[in-house]
Amino acid sequence: METAPLVRIGELSRRTGVSAELLRAWEQRYGLLRPERSSGGFRLYSQADESRVRRMTALIASGVSASEAAARATSDEPVMPDGAVTDELAGALRRALDHFDGEAAHDVLDRLLAAVSVEIAISQVLVPLLHELGDRWETGTATVGQEHFASNLVRGRLLGIARGWASGSGPAFVLACPPGEEHDLALIMFGIALARRGARVVFLGADTPVATIAETAREVRPAGVVIAASRREPLSKASTELAAIARDVPVYLGGPGTDARLVDRLGGRLLEGGPTAAARALTV
Repeated sequence: METAPLVRIGELSRRTGVSAELLRAWEQRYGLLRPERSSGGFRLYSQADESRVRRMTALIASGVSASEAAARATSDEPVMPDGAVTDELAGALRRALDHFDGEAAHDVLDRLLAAVSVEIAISQVLVPLLHELGDRWETGTATVGQEHFASNLVRGRLLGIARGWASGSGPAFVLACPPGEEHDLALIMFGIALARRGARVVFLGADTPVATIAETAREVRPAGVVIAASRREPLSKASTELAAIARDVPVYLGGPGTDARLVDRLGGRLLEGGPTAAARALTV
């Protein structure tokens, strides 16, 4: 099984939203963090360290004292299996979003991110929830307002998590949606998963002119350009220009608007599965 790369304290601070100074204090005072040492003597932190920080911040936010939060965050007591955690919190998040209760939704997201990794939160809660909401909208059991509210709240939260994703030390990837494609939420999720595997993400977002994608690729010289589309039409219209990019740099295509025939026509490479699975496939 692959393990997530170890990170330095600045990156841990970026991921958790806790200052490096406070992280050092929690490490020294409570033993919250258990870093390894690099060959150069730098402290390196694991995903387990990140999980303990998230759990501690969530406990403090709920009113628990710092010392008690640290004791509980570092406890070896058994926790609920991921499935039980995600099922419970997915239901709570669904109810909050359906009732336009942003404060409650953010509280649930805080609890979710304290309990499981970002990758699990995306793959087991956010992607299924948003797919379900889209299905409910199509059948008339959810309103346009509910769909927009949920999508925008989740998008804003994910962009907060994504802060600093351009500073990765690994290979760079340019991420964009083609002209006419307004939905970039899945691409944001993919970018987060990619950055957490060490990649440097250059995010252009929704409805990006192909000329802009090409210009950015020439400047960044990335390991690949990733294009996501929820509909086939925007990709088909941009196919000639995208094929020109694919002659100079690998172009990866994903999303419901992509199929093998279109990928072949563009000279691209197909990314299959959800955002986290696609990120793993690209960074193996």
